[in-house]
Amino acid sequence: MSKLRVGERILGIDPGLNITGYGLLEVLSLGVRVVEAGVVRGSDRRSLERRLKEVYSGIGEVIGSLHPTCIAIEELYSHYERPRTAILMGHARGVICLAAVENEIPIHPYAATRIKKILTGNGRAPKPQMQLAICRELKLEKSPEPPDVADALAIALCHCYLGGREQAA
Repeated sequence: MSKLRVGERILGIDPGLNITGYGLLEVLSLGVRVVEAGVVRGSDRRSLERRLKEVYSGIGEVIGSLHPTCIAIEELYSHYERPRTAILMGHARGVICLAAVENEIPIHPYAATRIKKILTGNGRAPKPQMQLAICRELKLEKSPEPPDVADALAIALCHCYLGGREQAA
């Protein structure tokens, strides 16, 4: 965490149309602390446009209340068997990036494999291993629920461990 300053607030975001996980970490002189973590929910019974508005509004509220100094977000990944999923996630990620830019907050994207490698040493770590790593690193008694929250905290923690050295998008 050499390049990050005490008091910086990193908002990790795991984008999704139905559930967007978020976790805010604050840099302390001897580590980090979890300030808040939760989810922004979109209604799966609504149109794509309405769900995107819910994600955008929800993340806007999170930004407005938590005042992050930067946002760490998972990069898009597409499996060749499900390209539609990547397209839909791109929509969600886009409105999250828009909310960040409107609030003049720098965005730092991270590949899922890089996040896993940083936290577990294994770029293909399964979810249970990631959840254990989050609990260990952040001294949590139990894994955050739903798993999207743990993923968001992992993204923020990855940014902390890399000391903000990644380029902002």
